[in-house]
Amino acid sequence: MSQKDYYDVLGVSRTATADEIKKAYRKLALKYHPDRVSDDGKTEASEKFKEATAAYEILSDSTKKSQYDQFGHAAFQNGGFGGGGFGGMEHAEDVFREFMGGFGGGGGGIFGNIFEGVFGGSSSGSQRNAPHRGSDLEMSMEITFEEAAFGVAKQIKIPRYEICPACKGDGAKPGTKRTRCSYCEGSGQVMSQAGFLNIARTCPRCNGEGEIVESPCTECRSTGRVKQEKNVKVDIPGGVDTGTRVRMYGEGEIGQRGGGRGDLYILIYVKKHPIFKREQNNVFCEVPISFVQAALGDEINVPTLYGTVNMKIPAGTQPGKIFRIRDKGISDVRGRGKGDQLVRVTVEVPTKLNAQQKRLLNDFNLSGGGATPGINSFVDKLKGVFK
Repeated sequence: MSQKDYYDVLGVSRTATADEIKKAYRKLALKYHPDRVSDDGKTEASEKFKEATAAYEILSDSTKKSQYDQFGHAAFQNGGFGGGGFGGMEHAEDVFREFMGGFGGGGGGIFGNIFEGVFGGSSSGSQRNAPHRGSDLEMSMEITFEEAAFGVAKQIKIPRYEICPACKGDGAKPGTKRTRCSYCEGSGQVMSQAGFLNIARTCPRCNGEGEIVESPCTECRSTGRVKQEKNVKVDIPGGVDTGTRVRMYGEGEIGQRGGGRGDLYILIYVKKHPIFKREQNNVFCEVPISFVQAALGDEINVPTLYGTVNMKIPAGTQPGKIFRIRDKGISDVRGRGKGDQLVRVTVEVPTKLNAQQKRLLNDFNLSGGGATPGINSFVDKLKGVFK
């Protein structure tokens, strides 16, 4: 009688990876293991279980898989898997035990790997009783443009869990103590037998804690923590911008069972400034000047984050010209230098002129109007188009 192709048995392709082979075997082993089927189907399930395990033992071994890919079942006819079949249910279970990592009665192995959750298991009592770090917290804070540039210290109130002042974090009513759970003997788990497997389940009496609180603390209801509002000083470094998250170590919630605090994250929002805008670490602003100042040149006062400074406007300055004032920008939050201030001038045209002003401008225009590089360039382009 011919044997089934091992790839067909596991339902995988001949190019399947080791991980795909392992997952396929896991699925079939859990489905057909005799301890997981009814008595009516045990015989058929046992055969399928042995068949799947035989396929897995060959295909999971790179050497045996290579031999099987080259010679098929004939590669194992003179011993091992040949002729007489797989070698019985006992050998199949040995392979299955090795695949599962070797379960004992300790209850930790089965929930440390692929059976986790299959039989309703949970973490061990020692893990549940271990200290747990407190949760991180996140709050938003709005600050001014200047505060973002130079840094600021602020006091904020945050609601967070603190150690219960009544029971000092124990969870038991003052004057009483926690007692060891007699049902699970403090392990947090109870064991049951399912075939050759020892199945660990959460202790129903202590809910996996391993301890019983007979008289819970009325302040925290045995949790050991209470919600309180605390004042926290927040140091915002200079150079932050909208979207920056400032991390404050150890200012989050207190942990359980002696666990340390989490961290506090402050998400920064910077208010808009009426004059300044930020471009990376540079500060940008616009300053209006008259067309006379633009034509003749002048010195003007320019506002910066550090006070006003004098800036020279050369004669013939065109509208939109950008000037750079060195080192008047924002210091990089990581200490990588400092930005500049960029000043763009806008030339304003007067909207109301008296008779004398109109006459003078008219005379100026009739005399040639001075050099106008933009207009002259435009006229030259027109001549090239319509010649």
